Amino acid sequence: MCTNIVYEWLKTLQLAQYAESFVDNGYDDLEVCKQIGDPDLDAIGVAVPHHRRRIHEAVRRLKEADETAAGLYFTLEPQP
Repeated sequence: MCTNIVYEWLKTLQLAQYAESFVDNGYDDLEVCKQIGDPDLDAIGVAVPHHRRRIHEAVRRLKEADETAAGLYFTLEPQP
């Protein structure tokens, strides 16, 4: 399997064993991973309760990071 952002994300969660299953089920980027719920974890094959909790917590953090960044923007135009 090639290394991608989902693999790296799962590796930081110490859950890299699920990376191939995530990608096989269409969870190949973090934007898609933000939508993961219990039915998705069932389909992916994450059955261990503390692994599921770890993933849910990480998804919550991804969503929070988006909300924090939503108020920021950058411009390439020179300032007067």
